[in-house]
Amino acid sequence: MQIHLISVGNRMPDWVQQGYNEYAKRLPRECELVLKEIAPDKRRSGDIDRITKEEGERMIAALPNRVHIVTLDIPGKPWTTQDVSLSLQRWLGNGSPVALMVGGPEGLSQQVKELANESWSLSPLTFPHPLVRVIVAEQIYRAWSLLNKHPYHR
Repeated sequence: MQIHLISVGNRMPDWVQQGYNEYAKRLPRECELVLKEIAPDKRRSGDIDRITKEEGERMIAALPNRVHIVTLDIPGKPWTTQDVSLSLQRWLGNGSPVALMVGGPEGLSQQVKELANESWSLSPLTFPHPLVRVIVAEQIYRAWSLLNKHPYHR
């Protein structure tokens, strides 16, 4: 199964790419984490609704077939590490690819939110979008290690 991290943003600092890669490479093939970057539109005042809509359309176009969609959104459900682990176990059991959707600075488009099968809130805090990639990759690896009784989770 593949987990697609579909995220608005490109040209990330080296530390973001290194952090993401560190956790993504630890995951086994049956739980592969794949990053799909969506180029952000230039921000101009008054264009925010159009920008968010267009970024959402590109995110949707990047989705694989028969995918289980999880939005990462502040109003989503807060998950504990155990919750992430149980979700990962369920996703692995379903066998379908999973897409974790991370919007741009203004969040996700309404169209992306409406397609979601579930919504995960990392925190009521707002994180820099580059940092979200690292946090999500680490949490997916931690969830996998918990399911597989790997010592990382201690």
